[in-house]
Order: sequence, then C-alpha cells, then structure tokens
Amino acid sequence: MTNYILTVPVTFTKDGKEQTSYRRVGAVFENTKTNGGETFLSIKLDYPVGVTELVAFIPKPKGKEEGVTED
Repeated sequence: MTNYILTVPVTFTKDGKEQTSYRRVGAVFENTKTNGGETFLSIKLDYPVGVTELVAFIPKPKGKEEGVTED
C-alpha cells in the first residue's frame, strides 16, 4: 500500500521573493480492491479544509519533510 502526504500550497513573499511552502492537511492511501485488483485512493484529512488546491507527496523517510510545515 502506497501512501502520500496531502498538503496545501501556501505562497508568500520573503525578502522580496515569492516562495511556496506546503502545509500538511492529511494523507492519501493507495488501496487495491480484493475482488478485482482495481486501485483506488482514500483521502483522510487531519481537519476540515476549505481550499481549491491540494498536493500529495510521497513521504520521505523518518524526519521532517523539506518545505512542509505542520500547523
């Protein structure tokens, strides 16, 4: 089973430069149906979010992901 970290991109200006960070809002799990082998995704949110874009990343080994902040 593959899982991804679900994030929201947040764009901000720092030192006159536009930058984007990604805040974790949940996880995406890749599953397979047992009776047909069909793949589907399950999305689990950490809390309700009202956004127009979500981005999923493959998780990195233990430790904090670069550019991902958990608020």
